[in-house]
Amino acid sequence: MSAIDPFVGRWRLSESKGFEEYMKELGVGMAMRKMGSMAKPDCIISSDGKNLTIKTESTLKTTQFSCNLGEKFEETTADGRKTQTVCNLTNGELIQHQEWDGKESTITRKIENGKLVVECVMNNVTCTRVYEKVE
Repeated sequence: MSAIDPFVGRWRLSESKGFEEYMKELGVGMAMRKMGSMAKPDCIISSDGKNLTIKTESTLKTTQFSCNLGEKFEETTADGRKTQTVCNLTNGELIQHQEWDGKESTITRKIENGKLVVECVMNNVTCTRVYEKVE
């Protein structure tokens, strides 16, 4: 069993705190923040051992990226930012670090009580989103 295995599967958003504030901190416009706040996306995580794929599906938009852990890549985010991103598995947490235009944000995914807990941080703004496994 690899360390990424607990994350693999389809997860459905069940709880979200501070997402609109986080999007505002990222510089997302008001219309997209309103739509983003209403979306209840599924997060699908898969891995073939080395390559990691994270797909976020909602009725609004579907985004996906694949990467090798520890290797920097260019990610185009759901709000259209082009970031230099690196994902690492540290102490059982999947940490995605994005940098763009002199700014940075960190998205930490961890498994707690069988749920996927996603913490998004930029500057002093933190958002927590909780997903439940659906398959």
